[in-house]
Amino acid sequence: MSKQKVYRAIGLMSGTSADGVDAALVETDGYGMVKPLQFHALAYEEHMRQKIRSCFGLSDKTHPDAAEIERLITYHHAACVKKLMEIAGVSADDIDVIGFHGQTLLHAPEDRLTWQVGDGRTLARETGVQVVNNFRMADIEAGGQGAPFLPLYHQARARAEGLLDSVGGPVAVLNIGGVANVTWIGKGEDELIAFDTGPGNALMDDYLYSTT
Repeated sequence: MSKQKVYRAIGLMSGTSADGVDAALVETDGYGMVKPLQFHALAYEEHMRQKIRSCFGLSDKTHPDAAEIERLITYHHAACVKKLMEIAGVSADDIDVIGFHGQTLLHAPEDRLTWQVGDGRTLARETGVQVVNNFRMADIEAGGQGAPFLPLYHQARARAEGLLDSVGGPVAVLNIGGVANVTWIGKGEDELIAFDTGPGNALMDDYLYSTT
């Protein structure tokens, strides 16, 4: 029986808190094996954070601020990737793919709209690594809600850690980002349910930001 290819991938995330970029280098076969190798976070400077937050809810992709925000975010992600590779002691040739989420400005799945700014081609050129992006819109176009974003990762980690066997039943994972969501993982491969539960840290982020 042939083994699945093991990929080295870098995943990137900038959430609704707009505090910076989180990057993770992992090895995975794309199914049940995922092994975290290294992490790095690169904070946004305050002026950039303010610029991002001022664009939240923007739907006009021709807005004059949109291109500037996309450029700033893309190059910030590129800097984060380069630093992560330096810390991990790897080069672009050692990485198979970068997963680039970008920064969400608008998410309205009921209207079949979601917008994450970030230029995948520029990121690929700057890092020398193949990039995949635009995940949420692809899910909406396939009939989904574009969120939550982590259920398959939760399932893979639960299986890799043997959690389903150790607890003797299903596992539920609560993820609290800007929006909170729950992943329910059963023992069968198709026993996976996930959904948003409502606001998470976004309310606290808004309050703290408004008082600073």
